[in-house]
Amino acid sequence: MESKRQQKFAGVIQQDLAAIFQREGVNYLPNTLVTITKVRVTPDLAIARIFLSFFGNNNLQLALQTIKSHASEIRYKLGARIKDQVRIIPQLEFFVDDTSEYVERMDKIFEKISKEERQPDAE
Repeated sequence: MESKRQQKFAGVIQQDLAAIFQREGVNYLPNTLVTITKVRVTPDLAIARIFLSFFGNNNLQLALQTIKSHASEIRYKLGARIKDQVRIIPQLEFFVDDTSEYVERMDKIFEKISKEERQPDAE
């Protein structure tokens, strides 16, 4: 369970990273919309785990590797934005958020189940 402090700090990071990706995301991944779906921060606020979703890019692993290769540059830009609010700028760890893929798989399963004929109840 995250503390209020962690949740608040994660929200600040999410907003500022969203602004960075909105303005400069095209430099990292052209023709791809990068969305920050979730940010989790360690209790000491030293590491931020950022979950990303990519729209317009079919190769998620390559997109993630591209973002990871620019992690220090992104961290620097984040630091310039939040330097007055924190003592240390957290290390950034990026992950692919596969929630939408999971939802699609579950929807297909439920759709398949609903199309199957019902077995009459044995009494």
